[in-house]
Amino acid sequence: MANPLSPIEGIVESILYVDDLATSIAFYREILQLKPIAGDQIRFQTFQVGPRQVLILFLRGGTLQPVSLPGGTIPPHDGRGPHHLGFGISAAAYDPWRQHLQEKGVKIESEAVWPKGSQSLYFRDPDGHLLELVTPGIWPNY
Repeated sequence: MANPLSPIEGIVESILYVDDLATSIAFYREILQLKPIAGDQIRFQTFQVGPRQVLILFLRGGTLQPVSLPGGTIPPHDGRGPHHLGFGISAAAYDPWRQHLQEKGVKIESEAVWPKGSQSLYFRDPDGHLLELVTPGIWPNY
């Protein structure tokens, strides 16, 4: 009998494809205050998001060919259109984040209060991706 699979522990990487890598790097570093991890400033940049997640920004069209590394090959990938990512924040951080975004000139597109009291702030990055800052309680596991 086969051993049962261990449960998936979470999403490690999330990717957004961007048209102007330098502008997007500045937005995620300066506006969202994410810590850069690695990148080449030409094709991609990675950021730490929380203790165990990574956001990768890829230049749109920059990953259409396989990439060979010493340990293996990364298959080609790319994306089009506006995507959505939700970033978790504490309930106490909601108002300070709203104020920070407004001070930085980021237009808040919408706000929502969910049935169990969770709150969301929605805004766009330079490529039109819909970003959300959301407090705990929106999902049974968050």
